[in-house]
Amino acid sequence: MVMPTVISTFAGCGGSSLGYKLAGFKELLAVEWEQNAVDTFHLNFPEVPVYHGDIAKLTGNECMKLAGIEKGMLDVLDGSPPCQGFSTAGKRRFDDPRNSLFREYARLLSELQPKVFVMENVTGMIKGCMKQAYLQIIKTLRECGYKAKGEVMNAMYFNVPQSRERVIIIGVREDLGIEPSHPKPQGKPITVRKALEGCIDTGKALTPEAAKYFDRMKPGETASKYHPKGHLFGLVKLHPDYPSPTLTRTAGASKPVHWEEKRFIGIKERARFASFPDSFQWSGKWTDIYNLQGNSVPPNLMKAIAEHIKVNILEARA
Repeated sequence: MVMPTVISTFAGCGGSSLGYKLAGFKELLAVEWEQNAVDTFHLNFPEVPVYHGDIAKLTGNECMKLAGIEKGMLDVLDGSPPCQGFSTAGKRRFDDPRNSLFREYARLLSELQPKVFVMENVTGMIKGCMKQAYLQIIKTLRECGYKAKGEVMNAMYFNVPQSRERVIIIGVREDLGIEPSHPKPQGKPITVRKALEGCIDTGKALTPEAAKYFDRMKPGETASKYHPKGHLFGLVKLHPDYPSPTLTRTAGASKPVHWEEKRFIGIKERARFASFPDSFQWSGKWTDIYNLQGNSVPPNLMKAIAEHIKVNILEARA
């Protein structure tokens, strides 16, 4: 059987790419501009060509030439445009320039005309004043010739030991005559304790300030509960019997600590919370790796989405 194909835009370190690979897809091209992400991607996917540059400068024709395809041939166009402008953790300005990158994704979608597209973003894009932006995004994607449907999915129900909600928009080209749909939850959440079984990793020792609150914090609590001004919200003591909270891209904003040992969670442990295998290689300083992990789509979440698309859309059409 011929392997279904995918092009990954805003590929990052390869979280989505690994998910598609596990689902039996062949990646024809990855698009990414950040150097450290590209270096990490090359380490883990040496067989996949990478367009290392600004997506705004990548034409549809060049994209198809690099991937070795013609218009309409690609099975899936994947993309997770940078979403900080929609995040509830930010100022959520409607005109944030980071919110316009989805238009570059939509431009390539229109020019490539793949059978299916997948677009991931934060749940902040469907809350409050950002609802109008979300509706505009859906409208733009549909105008490219697709039936599109968005749904909030939590990675912890798809074999990812991390509570991480994201909006997943799936679109199907209109001529295929198939309604877009999303996978159903696949099981109970994996606990932190279970996820870290056999993991040999030692995170950095707590800072003096963090150490002051460690003994007072109960598993699952943040230091902000005990800080006189409510600061240190990101300093959370993990609960061993629940999934990890959402990993963020900024090391200063997300500081999970071990529930028993007075230390921060290490890089390999964070990778497990994101469902990356121990064999996955990381490039850069620990702060760079924190950013890569916090930005990435959990591979097991994308694996579930890719398998669903493969069976319920691509094979259903065959």
